[in-house]
Amino acid sequence: MIESAVAELTAVVCTTSACAAVGRPRSTHYRRLRPPAPRPKREAKPQLRALTVVERTEALEVLHSERFIDAAPPTVYATLLDEGRYLASISTLYRILHAVDEVRERRRVAVHPPYVKPELFADGPNMAWSWDITKLLGPYKWTYYYST
Repeated sequence: MIESAVAELTAVVCTTSACAAVGRPRSTHYRRLRPPAPRPKREAKPQLRALTVVERTEALEVLHSERFIDAAPPTVYATLLDEGRYLASISTLYRILHAVDEVRERRRVAVHPPYVKPELFADGPNMAWSWDITKLLGPYKWTYYYST
């Protein structure tokens, strides 16, 4: 709508005056006239510091060894570092384990069933009973209806 108003006014006055009349900055008008330039696709470059396949396999073999089978990656990292051996960082060890789907939640996490609202059904008198509500929430904040 503003673009059409600026276009009509540009026939009579200059673009700067037309944009000032409708309250739009001139730079915004020109930016909206030209379409955005398409961005070139970025090609994924391999990380220069990434571990090679051999190094990843070696780290996984150490994590699967009898010595470290039940140890967490920070424990493995600290033990190997004390021995003067560095395989990878703790986060990289976790990434390697995650790649072979060996990282999971070990605690027993409770899964709660979805809450179902109770529904009363009565097909005759005195079939369903409920409690007395003496204070009902009103349509506005701090508004209540009291039963007498």
